[in-house]
Amino acid sequence: MYASPRRRSHNLTRTLFPSGGFAKDELGDDWKPAPDTIEASAGTGRREFITLLGGALLAWPLAARAQQDERLRRIGVLMTLAANDPQAQARNAAFLQGLHELGRTIGRNVQIDHRWATGGVDDTRRHAAELAALAPDVILASGSTALESLLLATRTVPIVFVAVPDPVGACFVDSLARPGGNATGFTATTTFEYGIGAKWLELLKQIAPGVTRAAVSLDPVTTAGIGQWSAIQAAAPTIGLETVPVNIRDGGMNRTLAAFARASNVGLIVTASAFSLVQRDAIVDLVARHKLPAVYYERSFVAAGGLISYGPDFLDPYRRAGAYVDRILKGEKPADLPVQTATKYEIVMNRKTAHALGLDIPAAVLARIDEVIE
Repeated sequence: MYASPRRRSHNLTRTLFPSGGFAKDELGDDWKPAPDTIEASAGTGRREFITLLGGALLAWPLAARAQQDERLRRIGVLMTLAANDPQAQARNAAFLQGLHELGRTIGRNVQIDHRWATGGVDDTRRHAAELAALAPDVILASGSTALESLLLATRTVPIVFVAVPDPVGACFVDSLARPGGNATGFTATTTFEYGIGAKWLELLKQIAPGVTRAAVSLDPVTTAGIGQWSAIQAAAPTIGLETVPVNIRDGGMNRTLAAFARASNVGLIVTASAFSLVQRDAIVDLVARHKLPAVYYERSFVAAGGLISYGPDFLDPYRRAGAYVDRILKGEKPADLPVQTATKYEIVMNRKTAHALGLDIPAAVLARIDEVIE
């Protein structure tokens, strides 16, 4: 059961680009003008006739373009989650909602080809190559691994990405304002703005003031993982915490947390990565077993039983990605569409987990919470 005492959001203005027109066929073969129109037309001379004819000819391209916009367009979607993963379903639903709001409906004017890559980098690259071979009008890429794999597969098919950390630093785009190339989209703010790591540490210290050491999950495979760790390490002394990196791959988290939890006054920060998202149930179970207060980077961990999260609303960019896809289908180029960042942030807490840990959440923190999961 969910209770939402308040929601703070800052939405970007969505700009639509309607086009229209009509063709002669829409009037029907037996169409006849009204009598007053005949009377008014009786005195129409050669010049007026040419003017009317010219106007009709100018209207024809508009009609043709309107009919063209209604043709079936092909959209590819590459996600690095399983098709039955609740988070994958929620993200896909948000994307489809964004398309539907702009008149794009599956079966009527769009066809969507999904690929769900859960087997690592090689599996993602195979699915990316499959999608590129279909020559869709545009592809949605979820996450940096999906985007990198698609850019290896094609430099011509337009790509809209979501949840990609530091796309400039990774050389996916030339700049945020002018991406260049065939890709644009929405950054993963929790990783691109590495300073958010300091806020995770502050939140941990606020909900568990006795904590003096914090383990920090680290995905060494991604450049974003290194960037997050560096920012957290730099901020830790000012907050009064000692930080210890924990490798989330190859069983490293199991071994390190088991030893780490034997000490007192310890906590955990789970940073953003595609791998940690896929493994969120196992991570939450492991943290609960060791009874550690933990701060996560997004809501889905809290919904799975984690204590508290702070970060952007990860579904909102998927809805907004629908608008970018629509603009590309109408003729705009990814190179000219600026890369955007998150506009909605939220703190989500699991009350049952807080009680299980015996935490008394300060009133100042409770006042900032956007959603409480019972």
